[in-house]
Amino acid sequence: MNILKKIIWTTVAGCTLMMATAATAQTQEAPDVLIKRISEDVMATAKADKAINSGDAHRVQQIVEEKILPYVDFQRTTMLATGRYWRDASAEQKKRLTEEFRSLLVYTYAGAIAQIKDQQLEYKPLRADPADTEVIVHTQVIQPRGTPIQLSYRLEKKESGWKIYDVNVLGAWLVQAYKDSFASEIGKSGIDGLIKTLTEKNKKLAVSFAQKVKEAS
Repeated sequence: MNILKKIIWTTVAGCTLMMATAATAQTQEAPDVLIKRISEDVMATAKADKAINSGDAHRVQQIVEEKILPYVDFQRTTMLATGRYWRDASAEQKKRLTEEFRSLLVYTYAGAIAQIKDQQLEYKPLRADPADTEVIVHTQVIQPRGTPIQLSYRLEKKESGWKIYDVNVLGAWLVQAYKDSFASEIGKSGIDGLIKTLTEKNKKLAVSFAQKVKEAS
């Protein structure tokens, strides 16, 4: 009887897990829908938030942490930017590289948010197969004056949902841009040298970012 109960409970638990997994897959946002939701949320918040409009740098970074970072795969971004040198890095070096590069990109995202005023976003139709696990979502930023800014995102499908791992602004992919400079720095002073360079750059950005936000408000 005890064996029979175990079999029944194991079967029930297995079915429950399968149903939960299927439900998650069915409710998972499409990548273009995700990008639109994040973008609209960030744009609306940046335009309406009094702290951001008054030049509160901490609030700008808080918006990045809350509304953008959960949907970014920083480890993959760092791995791709580091290129072949990633294989040679120790676990601790990989951790430090990811942390410092993450901080650098936070300032990049935060700087963009601080500049939001009267811009609008347009979304291009997604050209992808439902079975694709990697896609590119194309958008463009419409400015009151000046030409539109092309903005695209590379995303990968994970069990937890779609994650952004690369961004293209005006034809230049972020990963490729940093890959060249990372390779140059590693070639001169190794992986620890790159970590040191990123750490020092982030310290300088922390100071300059606060000043720029004040000036833009």
